[in-house]
Amino acid sequence: QVQLMESGGGLVQPGGSLRLSCAASGSIFSFNYMDWYRQPPGKERELVATISTSGIYSTYYADSVKGRFTISRDSAKNTVYLQMNTLKPEDTAVYYCNGRRPSDPPVWGQGTQVTVSS
Repeated sequence: QVQLMESGGGLVQPGGSLRLSCAASGSIFSFNYMDWYRQPPGKERELVATISTSGIYSTYYADSVKGRFTISRDSAKNTVYLQMNTLKPEDTAVYYCNGRRPSDPPVWGQGTQVTVSS
């Protein structure tokens, strides 16, 4: 089974940027879609962004990140990215990537912490 590993989290000041990476142990084409979720402290996990892995380049963003975050993929590197700009304290969360395909449970990474604070 393909495994996912996130990296790139850290501490950043408000207004700053970070790029998260989600590296797959195999081909990202084994999934139809890949997502970034986040779980703020004391809150439920929420969907941040989605990207198709092949064919038409299709993306989705939660309203809270639209215009600030960009999801992208590099199939040659089997990696999906989340570029996060103009970060706000409310973006503080553990960020998870996941891969989805029909009829199978989603595959989750272990998460990476993003803290936005001055």
